[in-house]
Amino acid sequence: MPVYWFALSFLEKIYWPRALLVFFIIHFLVYPSSNGYNSFMDRDTESIGGLERPMQPTQELFRVTIAMDLVAVLLSLFISFWFSLAAVVYIASSRLYSYRGIRLKRFPVIGYVIVTLNQGAVVFFMVYHGADFFLSTNPPWQGLAAAVFLIGGFYPITQVYQHVADKADGVTTISMLLGKRGTFIFCALMYLVAFGILFQYYLTNGKSIYFLVLQGFFMPVILFFLWWLIKVWHNDGVANFRNTMRMNWLASTCTNLGFICLLLIRQLG
Repeated sequence: MPVYWFALSFLEKIYWPRALLVFFIIHFLVYPSSNGYNSFMDRDTESIGGLERPMQPTQELFRVTIAMDLVAVLLSLFISFWFSLAAVVYIASSRLYSYRGIRLKRFPVIGYVIVTLNQGAVVFFMVYHGADFFLSTNPPWQGLAAAVFLIGGFYPITQVYQHVADKADGVTTISMLLGKRGTFIFCALMYLVAFGILFQYYLTNGKSIYFLVLQGFFMPVILFFLWWLIKVWHNDGVANFRNTMRMNWLASTCTNLGFICLLLIRQLG
């Protein structure tokens, strides 16, 4: 959801009926279908995502994910060909990421790139294009790049407590490759790059105040991240499910509010 509000905040003129349809397709069809399919393939028995004790998936879940994908693509055609193509790319990539016969998530670098490009750049394009009044296919590169690095700075943290379970499943994540301490350092670097890109964009477009406003909303996330990093440095057992979920909810809430604030400033200013 933060990428959705982030993309909208870049638009000069939003066509709200399409923006609402884009929101529905992404958040009620594409995202949950992708998560459901991944759960069906993984069959996790330990904490995963926002669930501390996940239920075992059923064949019905698989059929529902297929139906949701078909509805998502059909609805996407009401927006544009390019939006529907992007939706197909996202869905296909998420299946290649999870499907046991291919399972790109087994490979730390390829899996990481697939996630960051799709949840970052592809989703940013879908929202920017679909919600733009003129259906622009030329989003600013800074928005695409910043979305990739923001996802790239967040995603490995969600894997930091799953090393044992992932290893047992034959999966090597980017977090496993980096180690727990390395994961935090890597994520901090990705966030620094994202902030640098945003600073350059807002500065060159005469909107430096946007960057300052955004940093105000990110401050609680940064403080919690630094506190957690110090704790993990002394005891890597602190990189657990509970703290990961705390970071997840805090980061999601603050980034959503920050980008919504920028959107309101831009639309009402």
